[in-house]
Amino acid sequence: MLIARQIPTHPMINRRNFLYASTAAVGAVGAAAAAWPLIDQMNPDARVRSAGDIIEVNLIDLLPAQQRIVHWHNRPIFVVRRTPAMLDAMRETAFVARLIDADSRTRQQPSYAKNWHRSIDPDYAVLVGVCTYIGCVPTYYEKATSFSIAGGYICACCAAHYDPAGRAHAGTPAQYNLAVPPYSFAGPSKILLGKNPPEEFFSLDQVERI
Repeated sequence: MLIARQIPTHPMINRRNFLYASTAAVGAVGAAAAAWPLIDQMNPDARVRSAGDIIEVNLIDLLPAQQRIVHWHNRPIFVVRRTPAMLDAMRETAFVARLIDADSRTRQQPSYAKNWHRSIDPDYAVLVGVCTYIGCVPTYYEKATSFSIAGGYICACCAAHYDPAGRAHAGTPAQYNLAVPPYSFAGPSKILLGKNPPEEFFSLDQVERI
């Protein structure tokens, strides 16, 4: 007796099913193509990211005792042209004795700013304008005040005091100097904020406190 073999059957791919599948595939490709510019914009290449890390600050029109505020990495950066009177007052023995970290022993600045003026050039201060105690933006005073013969900064939130080099005064809440960001000079009248001098490496990730 012959036994009939059952031949497996496959669903027939008709014209309508084929058109449906093709349309879905084309639509998916189109959606991906449309979304790619947005995805690419959200993830810029290293060259673009690197360029955005450096800001030029022109000093040519910055007057003595004047402060300019620029923003870098979502932080205010104070750039001040210090006067000879400020610099002299910052070195007064009695004044220095009232500072918590006058010699910049705590890592709040790069090695090239570890000095009494906490900068590359004594004439120009470059500081992160964020109080190291409570995180507010301190107010700049260009002239001598009751707390400082050199002027400097007062945080309105916590009353922390800093001198024109960002050095914290003893007896106020702040225990750390204002941070110094990485920077260098491109000629006598231009700062490159975010770019270290040659053969130097420093980032704000290395400071004790911002």
